[in-house]
Amino acid sequence: MGKGKLAKFADIAANPLVVECSFRANSEEPSFPLKGNWHRDFFGNDRPVVLELGCGRGEYTIGLAATHPDNNYIGVDIKGARMWTGAQEALREGMGNVGFLRTNIEFIHHFFAPGEVSEIWLTFSDPQMKKATKRLTSTYFLQRYRHFLKENGLIHLKTDSNFLFTYTREMLRANQLDCVTVTDDLYGNTDEGAAQEARAIKTYYEQMWLAQGINIKYLCFRLPQEGGLKEPDVEIPLDEYRSYKRGKRSGSITGK
Repeated sequence: MGKGKLAKFADIAANPLVVECSFRANSEEPSFPLKGNWHRDFFGNDRPVVLELGCGRGEYTIGLAATHPDNNYIGVDIKGARMWTGAQEALREGMGNVGFLRTNIEFIHHFFAPGEVSEIWLTFSDPQMKKATKRLTSTYFLQRYRHFLKENGLIHLKTDSNFLFTYTREMLRANQLDCVTVTDDLYGNTDEGAAQEARAIKTYYEQMWLAQGINIKYLCFRLPQEGGLKEPDVEIPLDEYRSYKRGKRSGSITGK
């Protein structure tokens, strides 16, 4: 590990906007101190809490917080060296409606109480084409989100991946979930007014994909608390431009 990362980890540890939790605590201590107390003990207000899962450098978390000061935003990621960028900017700018949680997203349900979160943003998540349970819109994760997302809370997916976009659409169809808006060309289909919020911020990776001529896809759906969830059983093409090792051009989105 280079000195740059060590310095960033030290900054992260000292940053009051960052909450870190060990894997041991994640898996064995569901009574996380801020669980149910983010409004009172972290933000000091009762504004809606919105999560960005897999926030990377925190660009979207920061952008959303600046655009919507009446909400509180928490960027979640396990990679502290990346999170450092957004955390330092938020601290430097004195952004009182921003926080960061450094943890593995698999344990996200340990950190928030029922109904504590209003919305979730998934921005350019790894499509995880080989294993369904690792996809952030799979039944595995949707069940976790139900632990803390309010009734019919919104989940936003913004992605370059046709695989993840199609998988998620099939997930909504299989479970009859309410799709608020959907477009397979976010910047080409500007008539979709409901997607305006998704156009307002462009991340590093988004600009990279756009420069390569890859359309950005976006959809937003509501997640109810009740009702069984099942994986769709269809085949979709894998993303050819991504450098994942694979032996075939298409795969089951059930991961079987």
